[in-house]
Amino acid sequence: MTRRLTRRHALARALAAASAVAAGAVTAGGCGAPDAPRPPADGSTRRGAYRDPEGTGVLAPGRGEPLSPRTELGATARSTAVLATIAHLTDAHVLDAASPARVTFLDRLGAPFQSTFRPQETLTAQVLAGALYAVRALAPDAVVQGGDLIDNDQANELALALAVLRGGRARPGSGPGGYFGVQSPLDADPFYYRPDLDAPRHPGLLAAAARPFAGPGIGGRWHPVLGDHDILVAGEIAPTPQTRALALGDAALWDLPPGLRLPPGLTSGARGGGADAAGAAAGSTAGTVAGGAGFSPDGPPSPGLVSAFLAQALRGPKVSVPPDPGRRELDAPEVVRALGAAAGVAPRRGRLDYTVAVGSGVRLVVLDLARRAGGSGGLVAPEQPAWLERALAGAGGDWVIVCSHQPLAGAEGGERVLALLDRDPRVLAAIAGHTHRNRIVPRVTARGGYWLIETASLIDYPQQARALRVLATEGGGAAIETWMLDHVLPGRLGTISRQLAYLDAQGGRPHGYAGGPRDRNVTLYRRAVSR
Repeated sequence: MTRRLTRRHALARALAAASAVAAGAVTAGGCGAPDAPRPPADGSTRRGAYRDPEGTGVLAPGRGEPLSPRTELGATARSTAVLATIAHLTDAHVLDAASPARVTFLDRLGAPFQSTFRPQETLTAQVLAGALYAVRALAPDAVVQGGDLIDNDQANELALALAVLRGGRARPGSGPGGYFGVQSPLDADPFYYRPDLDAPRHPGLLAAAARPFAGPGIGGRWHPVLGDHDILVAGEIAPTPQTRALALGDAALWDLPPGLRLPPGLTSGARGGGADAAGAAAGSTAGTVAGGAGFSPDGPPSPGLVSAFLAQALRGPKVSVPPDPGRRELDAPEVVRALGAAAGVAPRRGRLDYTVAVGSGVRLVVLDLARRAGGSGGLVAPEQPAWLERALAGAGGDWVIVCSHQPLAGAEGGERVLALLDRDPRVLAAIAGHTHRNRIVPRVTARGGYWLIETASLIDYPQQARALRVLATEGGGAAIETWMLDHVLPGRLGTISRQLAYLDAQGGRPHGYAGGPRDRNVTLYRRAVSR
């Protein structure tokens, strides 16, 4: 039996006591009463952090979180030099909220489909811009864009995201009207949140979200990591003739088709990829797959199965929508070339595997774990361990930070990569996104160990990026000061997005994506170990 989760009603219940206060505050462009603390202009959560002080579901600026020491890999030690400052922003999921290729109707099935619709989804470009304002204030030596820059492998999504990153005119809307989708006030479906009509009311939000704006740009060099959503439809399947036709067409599925059934062999139980495990192909599903050798455990086992399910879904009632040729779905090599060209990175054999020196004595090693054949889970290609071994040897005396989209510990073949890192005494950290969660775990090894660091997404609460400052310490060791950065877009749109993400009953707050204090603002010590 279909679970008809109603996000509109969930939002209204969450604001039962305080929706009027919240709406008034953000409409005025602020985050609370005139005499309330204001959030730091640079987004640093060391100086101020958003909290729900009354437990009413309304966020307000509050006290910050100072750095606390973590000594699992080494004792506290005095710093002797700053080696590099790095910003890690990931999982922006810049999306075309009006695209007919989206499968928002699956969201009401609950896990693992809850990422197919979000009440704040029209504001992804603005949140990315707000994160860049915070990053520019940090003035890092390097910016790691950690993957899933876009959501649905569409050309207009990539063009929009790159405009924000480069600095230029960003055009979030699609189609001739800017926005025509499930959040329109004309849609009577009780599932979807409509900002013009439903609590918390934000009249005119959809029009404002589609309005062009000036992207701030990164202001320096950035280093892209390839994510599954960047090259796969909804992060799950390579484009097919069916999905391409749906993206470019004039008919969309908004409501759950009557009698829709999951294909045999699929279940709706969530699997390891966090929010990405909830991904659904345009008309396909992501769930537990029986068999399907060569595919991710949370991906469809064959294009034939996807085609059959899509045909079943398309028999349901459709809504006529304005088409847009900019919604063209991209092939993986095209995305890799575009990201490489934008960031000045030369792809290696069609993959975003590369190394780069940053600051003084720090080297980033970037691994491309995105599956070309389909599936959101990470996959280590056969040639990557040998390439990584050469990259580690070439780092010399530099401290090494490995960057991937999916965490190495959960990737197929990730054990081979971790084994290489375990043997190298200069590996300081491995950073990733994909899980939409702040998390820091020490990996203890005989050669000193390193830190496994995951950063929350920009689309789900807490909508944060991460700062990492690499320090040399007395005795030849190192430390990483790391803290979270809130997005700081001028005006009210970023504030509204954060508030809606916080209230989302299927989002990051109920799932604990903000992590605990030891996953956020900490100093991570690492003792010196000789080669």
